[in-house]
Amino acid sequence: MDFALSDDQRAIQEAARDFLTDAANPDVIRAAVEGTTGFDESLWNSLGEMGFAGLMIPEAQGGLGLGAVEMALVLEETGRVLAPVPFFETAVLAVQAILAAGSEEQKAALLPRLASGTRACFAGTASRPTLVNGRLTGQAKFVTFGHVAELIIVATADDSLVVLEADTPGLAIEALPALDRTRRFATLTFDCAVTPDMILGAPGSAKAAIDRTLTIGAGLLAAEQTGGMQYSLDATVDYAKQRVQFGRLIGSFQAYKHMLADMMLLVEASRSAAYYAAAAIDENGEELAEAAHAARAYVSDAYCSVTGDAIQLHGGIGFTWEHHAHLYFKRARACASWLGTPEQHREALAALLIDGDKIAA
Repeated sequence: MDFALSDDQRAIQEAARDFLTDAANPDVIRAAVEGTTGFDESLWNSLGEMGFAGLMIPEAQGGLGLGAVEMALVLEETGRVLAPVPFFETAVLAVQAILAAGSEEQKAALLPRLASGTRACFAGTASRPTLVNGRLTGQAKFVTFGHVAELIIVATADDSLVVLEADTPGLAIEALPALDRTRRFATLTFDCAVTPDMILGAPGSAKAAIDRTLTIGAGLLAAEQTGGMQYSLDATVDYAKQRVQFGRLIGSFQAYKHMLADMMLLVEASRSAAYYAAAAIDENGEELAEAAHAARAYVSDAYCSVTGDAIQLHGGIGFTWEHHAHLYFKRARACASWLGTPEQHREALAALLIDGDKIAA
């Protein structure tokens, strides 16, 4: 596959990198980590003003009308800085759910809100409430950024997609402690009346839309993970050029070089897998699901490996709370269990290949 970024795509990535390097600097991230919500509202508002939240929303609904490759480039930069905002939840999961299941009227009503900066989340990846006779009851657990969302897309046990405002009567939201303090969770408890206009499409008809949303989400999450891996590698290389031990720079030791080389190979292979998944999403062909599952399985394992090595290669300082290395390791571990574990994605990939007679059963 001959893959190269266009000048416009490079400009998008550079704009995102320049902005996030300044607006999501280490002091901002540390303040979010030590804060009560793990959310930086100023950063979120700025991302919305720059149009990134509407990147994959059609122009007719107030967005930029761009594709998954462009989104992957921006996600790589948000992952590089561990941006403490519900960007992925809003610009990927919520947008894709509405595009896949919503009527034209619902798209016209909801998508411009997301494009202009309304915060959203997608509930139902870990547990799903039930929708019976116009009443939504039960819980959705481990909803990322559910505690700061203004609009909530809920996948139900009967494969419906319900849209709720955060102040809907009967909805209770409880923020939870989390390993990754830059992407926190909430438990949503429902006892809400649901009218037909609050359901995307017809009741019980959203299975394909939910599956598509989660598949696209899985593929694009690999791009965000790759950004975190790149930061961990870059920070370790910089440290190798500064730290002196036994009278010489530690980067001059052969064993240290070998580990850095292994980290670089994992980063580059992960970027290739993530970009291929994004390209497959844009092509919307038969390889979409295969590419997404393959990317997530590989990149999740690689992210854990690279961030673990980064801590080791930083020596004693890498284990301290004050250093950023542990934040990336925690993000890696949290991502590896969100939207499917590497094992689950490998199983899904194997099932697709068997069904397609690409491998022997």
